[in-house]
Amino acid sequence: MSISKFSSTFALACAATAALLAPAVAFAQETAPAAAAAAPAFTMDKGDNTWMLISSALVLLMTIPGLALFYGGLVRAKNMLSVLMQVFMITAVVALIWVTYGYSLAFTDGGSLNSFVGGFSKAFLAGVNTSSLAETFSKGVAIPEYTFIVFQMTFACITPGLIVGAFAERVKFSAVMLFVVLWVTFIYFPMAHMVWFWGGPSSYTSPAGLIFSYGAIDFAGGTVVHINAGIAGLVGAIMLGKRTGYKKEIMAPHSMTLTMVGASLLWVGWFGFNAGSNLEANSYASLAFINTFVATAAAAVSWCIVESLARGKASMLGGASGAVAGLVAITPAAGFAGPMGSIVLGLIVSPVCYFFVDVVKNKFNYDDSLDVFGVHCVGGILGALGTGILVNPALGGAGIVDYSTADFAASYAGTATQVLAQAKGVLTTLLWSGIGSAILYKIVDVVIGLRVSVEAEREGLDLSTHGEAAYHSS
Repeated sequence: MSISKFSSTFALACAATAALLAPAVAFAQETAPAAAAAAPAFTMDKGDNTWMLISSALVLLMTIPGLALFYGGLVRAKNMLSVLMQVFMITAVVALIWVTYGYSLAFTDGGSLNSFVGGFSKAFLAGVNTSSLAETFSKGVAIPEYTFIVFQMTFACITPGLIVGAFAERVKFSAVMLFVVLWVTFIYFPMAHMVWFWGGPSSYTSPAGLIFSYGAIDFAGGTVVHINAGIAGLVGAIMLGKRTGYKKEIMAPHSMTLTMVGASLLWVGWFGFNAGSNLEANSYASLAFINTFVATAAAAVSWCIVESLARGKASMLGGASGAVAGLVAITPAAGFAGPMGSIVLGLIVSPVCYFFVDVVKNKFNYDDSLDVFGVHCVGGILGALGTGILVNPALGGAGIVDYSTADFAASYAGTATQVLAQAKGVLTTLLWSGIGSAILYKIVDVVIGLRVSVEAEREGLDLSTHGEAAYHSS
């Protein structure tokens, strides 16, 4: 075959092939956008991201300096610095653990163990970059994954910090740090996974954490944070034993001024804690914001009224304690209850917590130094159960989003059904954290010992443990 004939034949073949393929190419061009549209397409709003970054900073403010000063003012002056140091260093250590493996254990699929804990697929933040997104509670709406990671990191930091108030003034600093490393690994990360891990609106039928699968709702951490830390604190207080001189020596707070400052910072920071848990800057965030405001106010007023009736005087300590109790109680209900229901919750929680702090603790004679159990665990239980009632739209609640409906309509399964689901979540938390914490305390006690010597305790932990003092006389 001559070159000219070959060229002519090749040209004809190419033309025929092109003619045959043209419809297929055109079809592929038409269907490609449709295929892309079928896959979840997340969009990120700069306003949502801004709010979440601010909320993250607010939660850090709750911890340092808020929680540190609140607790620090409640102990004796010789132990002030030790409490500041414990809360400060817990924050630093847990932040590093969180990005190393904590985030992965809390918020990834755990395979056969998925009901209880995640896996290590995102250990060391593998696969996370500036392009990766985390879906919010609206289908297709997302925030940068880094933002979600840092927001949840602040929760992981403050929760073990709450525990130290239960055994303040008598625990070894090294024991606190070792316990916290073990506790967040085996208690907190699994709890966060059990309560908050699910597939998101775009994949709501995916396997979820155990407590989430109960149908229990927890907007911002009534179980994960407060009940979890509160029961761990009670177990620790009992296992360490009472402070030297307990009920024989005066152990009054050394600075109610600092405690008031700390409580106020907690209140301000809690807006990020609760309203930030909505993950978006929309009307539900506004609902959580106003609920956090009014429930706390109601609880502060309620505590002072009860205290005035019981003791004849209202104290600053009572006002601050009531505010914290209200913050704790509204945490699981923040985005679910209505403002009037939140006020009722605040009015109820203070008398209940007051009873546990003033009556139950004395009856059973345990030394929960700063009433972590009486306020956080008891308040968290009341809030978790109350959420199951106050979410009812008939009571002004927002209802529970049903992601199986086309328009994600709000629904309510009924008081008995929802409260039972809430109770199962509470019981699971108490058992997981209570039993698990007891085991971890025992391990720490065997390895390095939990408690300082009597001499060190009498001298004060500031000097005996850290070699410095919070205050110096002129």
